[in-house]
Amino acid sequence: MPKVAVYNVTGAQVGDIELSETIFGINPNTHVLHEAVIMQLASLRRGTHDVKGRSEVRGGGRKPWRQKGTGRARQGSIRAPQWVGGGTVFGPTPRSYAYKLPKKVRRLALKSALSSKVNANEIIVLDALNLEAPKTKEMVKILSNLKVEKKALIVSLDADQNLALSARNIPGVKVVDAVGINVLDLIHHDALVITKDAVAKVEEVFA
Repeated sequence: MPKVAVYNVTGAQVGDIELSETIFGINPNTHVLHEAVIMQLASLRRGTHDVKGRSEVRGGGRKPWRQKGTGRARQGSIRAPQWVGGGTVFGPTPRSYAYKLPKKVRRLALKSALSSKVNANEIIVLDALNLEAPKTKEMVKILSNLKVEKKALIVSLDADQNLALSARNIPGVKVVDAVGINVLDLIHHDALVITKDAVAKVEEVFA
């Protein structure tokens, strides 16, 4: 079982914790990680692109000239696709890009991402992380004590409003609860700061 140090908010080591081998100690599957990231990025696309077809553009209600006798090519509407100002053929319309991977694949991707953090020594386990009131300065101080200098993902047991408000104005820092942890956030952030309670919850939910 992988063993990592446990710190308090002052940055002092207060013990060790053994992480689950099946969640934090597997050999990361890079292909599955890639598939999970692409799935999440696709789901974030708004898909609001739209163009007008020939039935939607303005004008062109009558035939521009008679069918025969003019010497010109026959035309049915000045808003057909070949005309300037005409409709677009097979253009993009609003759609959802979201799709789902199988549940076992999503779980393997999450376990691979967590194991990658452990392998790269980018995981910091805290004994507790409780703020009495929203205070950005206090959160900056805690991250400084933990020597977190880059983008950090903070994972708590439950949705903590004080924690979220304290971190939301710090560039590169995001707070999620243990159940909301996901592959894209883990890949995007350099450091994973997680509480002991959140570790236990992750191991319970994703075992």
